[in-house]
Amino acid sequence: MTPPTLTENPFTLGVASGDPLPDSVVLWTRLAPRPHEVGNGLPAQGSGVPVQWELSADDTFRRVEQSGTVTAPAQDNHTVHLDLRGLEPDHVYWYRFHAGDWTSPVGRTRTAPDAAALPAEARFGLISCQQYDEGYYTALRHLADEDLDAVFFVGDYIYENAIDARAGARKLTTPLPAYYNHWLVSLDDYRQRYALGRTDPDLQAAHAAHPWYVTWDDHEVENNYAGDISQDNLPADTFRARRAAAYRAYWENMPLRRAQRPDGPAMRLHRRFQYGQLAQFDILDTRQYRSDQAYGDGWKYPGPESENPARTLTGAEQERWLLDGFRSSSALWNVIPQQVCFARRKETTAARSKLSMDAWDGYPASRQRVLAGVEQAGIQNLVVLTGDDHVHYALDIKKDFDDPASRTLGVEFVGTSVSSGFDGEERPDDWSSMMAANPHMKYYDARRGYVVVSFGEERVRADFRTLTGVTRPGAPVSTAASFVSEAGDPGLRPA
Repeated sequence: MTPPTLTENPFTLGVASGDPLPDSVVLWTRLAPRPHEVGNGLPAQGSGVPVQWELSADDTFRRVEQSGTVTAPAQDNHTVHLDLRGLEPDHVYWYRFHAGDWTSPVGRTRTAPDAAALPAEARFGLISCQQYDEGYYTALRHLADEDLDAVFFVGDYIYENAIDARAGARKLTTPLPAYYNHWLVSLDDYRQRYALGRTDPDLQAAHAAHPWYVTWDDHEVENNYAGDISQDNLPADTFRARRAAAYRAYWENMPLRRAQRPDGPAMRLHRRFQYGQLAQFDILDTRQYRSDQAYGDGWKYPGPESENPARTLTGAEQERWLLDGFRSSSALWNVIPQQVCFARRKETTAARSKLSMDAWDGYPASRQRVLAGVEQAGIQNLVVLTGDDHVHYALDIKKDFDDPASRTLGVEFVGTSVSSGFDGEERPDDWSSMMAANPHMKYYDARRGYVVVSFGEERVRADFRTLTGVTRPGAPVSTAASFVSEAGDPGLRPA
């Protein structure tokens, strides 16, 4: 079958790279000459579109090191997932694609260090929660300008809600098509929501500047879903079909390898990466395999239901995989990029206080098994990277959260949202009560932004970046707070 003729620019959604290894990285693009149309202006069936690619040692492409041609298959919504091999470790490359008479924007990527190397420092961005209609992606524009080795995106890349013609807080002057103004259910729905988000120039800039490690949370499918259980109480078969559509669109639109390609409503997203001897990254999926939230979800008093030791946030197989990874790790830093708050958060100073049933607080036995595995494996430098809450937190992870003097087993950095929650505020209404109720909470800020996390031989450092607002474009960024934890002596202190 003859490939379609491209009469319009097909690279309207930019380029991306991800999951870097010492000798490999995934390059991504999606052909969409008409991004706001279902099908993106290309036929839904057929042989796909040939796409040429180039990988260069410089941004002028005078020293092209590899090149070739791949197909953007129609069945994959004309997306490309190019798993390049034979690359040099700890090396910066530039890449681009060609289709028809069109050339994509240039992307910059970087491979991981050699397995035996111990880099003096590595810097990573931590981002999450970008609801298109609640603000501009200004944080991502600033992230693109950071000097980073890679980015961790830990959930809520899209949201499943209806979006009106003016895109809510964005107040667009050119209205969106009516197609976006309904909740996502079908494969086309989810595909179009990714297309909408990826038309954003700030998101494109952040993807083009750095390789990304990604995982999802709930809104890539449905708010606070738990395994096969829908928050909206959809019939199981109906929800599994929705989940299959959402997972398929997620894989299509992320720089992931074919090993992550979903099989219906199942997709293995937890995976492990070595960053030389400096760090091991165990990226988790705390949605697909979890038990249903206790007590109907929300902030509730803990009790026999939430404290049932049979309950799990990760599922048994993923938990074993994580603990086995602790035991085999030789890395200086053991890092867990994941979705929901790991450390305990009490609402009040009362002995019995409500906790979030959607976070690890609603699955305390699951958390205790992970921490027991940390101790048994002799892990000294545990760092958890989290999203979900639309706030910045810096937290010590305690062996016993009821005893502030108990051993600190690690630290957690929770990054605020890119745009979800509108502009936010520095000190929300519960700031004083949360800080008083949780002595292991060292920082709390509810403005929009991101975190830069730097790992070195002696310490880990988190710089919490914040914006003045996101409901208008172009806000400046500043560093609101910085914290460090020393290698071998976990516990946060201001930098």
